[in-house]
Amino acid sequence: MPQKTLAEGSRAGAAAIEHGGVASPKRWWILAVIAIAQLMVVLDATIVNIALPSAQTDLGFSDGNRQWIVTAYALAFASLLLLGGRIADLFGRKPAFLVGVVGFAAASALGGAANGFTMLVVARALQGAFGALLAPAALSLLNTTFTNARERARAFSVYGAIAGAGGAVGLLLGGVLTDAFDWRWTLYVNVAIAVVAFAGGWILLDNHRDAENARLDVPGTVLVAAGLFSLVYGFSNAETHHWGSPLTWGFLIAGGVLLAAFARWQTRAAHPLLPLLPLRILLDRDRAASFLAVLITGAGMFGVFLFLTYYLQLNLGFSPTKTGVAFLPMVGALMVTAQVGTTILVPRLGPKTVIPLGFAIATGGMAWLTGIGLGSHYLSAVLPQLIVIGVGLGLVMPPAMQLATGGVAAEDAGVASATVNAMQQVGGSIGTALLNTLAASAATDYLSGRDATSRLVRAQATIESYTTAFSWSAGLFAAGAVLAFLFYRRGVPQQDAGAAPVVHM
Repeated sequence: MPQKTLAEGSRAGAAAIEHGGVASPKRWWILAVIAIAQLMVVLDATIVNIALPSAQTDLGFSDGNRQWIVTAYALAFASLLLLGGRIADLFGRKPAFLVGVVGFAAASALGGAANGFTMLVVARALQGAFGALLAPAALSLLNTTFTNARERARAFSVYGAIAGAGGAVGLLLGGVLTDAFDWRWTLYVNVAIAVVAFAGGWILLDNHRDAENARLDVPGTVLVAAGLFSLVYGFSNAETHHWGSPLTWGFLIAGGVLLAAFARWQTRAAHPLLPLLPLRILLDRDRAASFLAVLITGAGMFGVFLFLTYYLQLNLGFSPTKTGVAFLPMVGALMVTAQVGTTILVPRLGPKTVIPLGFAIATGGMAWLTGIGLGSHYLSAVLPQLIVIGVGLGLVMPPAMQLATGGVAAEDAGVASATVNAMQQVGGSIGTALLNTLAASAATDYLSGRDATSRLVRAQATIESYTTAFSWSAGLFAAGAVLAFLFYRRGVPQQDAGAAPVVHM
């Protein structure tokens, strides 16, 4: 926009949207294509977790290394997500979408064919990298395809429902594929999905660029990617190199310094140098509090999925399919309370009441889950706790995402959504790494002075590792309750009616 400021462009865009604009006759088919691609990305957040015990047995990697199968994907996705969104703006959404689909499928095929731990980790990292290009491109295409306000709202509701249900589908599909075929099919299935998404995208999509006159913020890109990588890598190394190792604290310090430098640099980056994360996104108090709530929830929740998967399969003897079904009551409770929280409670009571309450309920459920033992039963020691956790998280995650992405200017819509996803993935990466470290230390401490050759002793050591992880997750949720109460404003949030709608990717 050489002759207009970004703010003027934002107002003009919002006005065009409000008055209907020119609707694409292919828009509902385009929505279907985008939804299929989005489902592929969302599935991989959970589908591999269910298959992880089988993959570990097949490839023979250690308990200490298993976290990297999850962390490699989340780290690459989170650290490159802001860059992926800006690449779509600069070079066009259609090519970004198609390259993301093809790359994700190729990385999935590589992971399915993995002959060892290293090959699987590399494939998962590549999945995350291409997912970081695909997800923001898909959201941007949705923004530009639907120009009528009413149809746009309907399209976003469909897109958001698929994003929310993808985790449950991943849990079920991962179990079914692992049982019926092999754990490798949890990765191969993406190839089939990608073929449909690519064909539809090639035929239906038109290219569009919003920032063709701008140039990419290369220094900001390097700083944030290196900072996020160093931070999560430092936490992950604590399990294998201990907290006193330079590979742990050195990377943690480096990550903090690089992210501080990134924040400083963003105050200087301006149009036509396209900043990766404009600081105006973070200056709203409720939005900043929501980003923090998403980060904490990701840290507490992602690791628990991993540990509870191992407990159900290795200790209770559940099959992968049965494990996937076992998580569904939690997902169902989360989806129900998500609707209540976002449509009834937050508009009436405000986030300062609802989100801390959700964190407090999740804290109670997670603390209750620490009561599992070798002789526990799913119906009494796991199911009620999962439902309580789901109720609590349903009052936290969806309202926080809505507040984090609502009310932003049109030119910041994509980066706001990307930031929410980055917070969730970085939180999940840090949580998985940190909880793995603490769980491993708890198991080692329990074995100290006991007969480590005894099967019963070793089994009890694993229980100690799980309950330690659940205890720390409860602590994270408790901290989230306090911080949310302190940071959110009193009263009901007022959203800008003319702002572009944004959803969680």
